[in-house]
Amino acid sequence: MIIVVDTNVFVSACLGQGASLRVVSECLKGTHTPLMGAALFAELEDVLARAPLFRNSRLDAGERSDLFDIFLTNCRWTKIYFAWRPNLKDEGDNHLVELAIAGGASHIVTNNVRDFQNPELNFKHCVALTPAQFLQEQT
Repeated sequence: MIIVVDTNVFVSACLGQGASLRVVSECLKGTHTPLMGAALFAELEDVLARAPLFRNSRLDAGERSDLFDIFLTNCRWTKIYFAWRPNLKDEGDNHLVELAIAGGASHIVTNNVRDFQNPELNFKHCVALTPAQFLQEQT
């Protein structure tokens, strides 16, 4: 299954949080194909460099970097040629919808599903679910 993994899910996986960790793990196993685009890549690099955010992480900076590199090898790089701008509540999340549409993803896996509710543009073939909801749907 082709999915978009939001930055907050990857960060939660680095912190060892259940469902997020399992989603990232399934991507590493090849069960799901995560998409990666320029905006998401830049966001992940930026957030992963914020040391205070990972104060309680079981992974040190080097291990997080290694995990990110491994994750990237399992991602399908996707170029976005058309800016849909669904005008989500959080402008910073629009790039995730654009990535999902450009790459044909069926799901955006995020811990902030409320930010994806009631967009001005609605793409019925792609839904935003929490990691737990996504995993439940897969069973």
